[in-house]
Amino acid sequence: MGALSPPRLLPPDQPPNAVLRRFAALTHLDRAAEEALALSLKKPRSIPARHELLVEGQEICETLILVDGWAARTRVLEDGRRQIMNFTLPGDMIGLCEQIDPIASSTTIALTHITVCPAPDRRISPALDRAYATSRALEEAHLLGQITRLGRLSAHERIEDLFLELLERLELAGLAVNGGFALPLTQEQLADAVGLTSVHVNRMLQQARQAGALTLRSGILTLKDPRAVRRKVGRRKIRVSAPWPQRASADPARHCDRQSLEKST
Repeated sequence: MGALSPPRLLPPDQPPNAVLRRFAALTHLDRAAEEALALSLKKPRSIPARHELLVEGQEICETLILVDGWAARTRVLEDGRRQIMNFTLPGDMIGLCEQIDPIASSTTIALTHITVCPAPDRRISPALDRAYATSRALEEAHLLGQITRLGRLSAHERIEDLFLELLERLELAGLAVNGGFALPLTQEQLADAVGLTSVHVNRMLQQARQAGALTLRSGILTLKDPRAVRRKVGRRKIRVSAPWPQRASADPARHCDRQSLEKST
């Protein structure tokens, strides 16, 4: 991996890679956070597809950042059926926990060849701590979205809603353009994510293509009109906090008054 250009490690107009783009989108990064992330990115590890990074029920020894490739949080039933609960994309964190001596509640497996790096100590910078907290909140929001997707959406809607989520998340890391992004997933993996058979997924994709809702060529999926698809499935973009420029200039009078809440209870 090439060295980042001094003197500024994170140009505001074009962060050098997906990790820094995503972290910069989560919060305003100070110099200490930029330097810590840049140092971690100089310690990449290459991991082959199908390798388990975390195993359900086993201790989580370190927190990682996914630099390149795709992974997934999964659970496998006794009879071999697998549920993909969430995809892990470039810039996402693996094994981020708050509790002491954490145990993995799911297995995280590399779906493709991936590159990871160690996550810097969050105590290095308040900005880094904010980014980690926001990243964890987003993961929880995506897991809640998956519950809703599997519990209440039709087969068509499940696939479309998942593609919208992936588009939104990859846009955050600068990895989606004009509704299109690289989709390195098999139909079996998609099926494991949306709770359908691979045959059913194939049928849904064919119908979506014929309807002109999407194209899938050479591993590039493009949603022709993401807004229309969003309206169709009733999806709203996930927000877990106000954008950091808005937080920085927010009127204190608009913030929740804890004392007023306590008096009202």
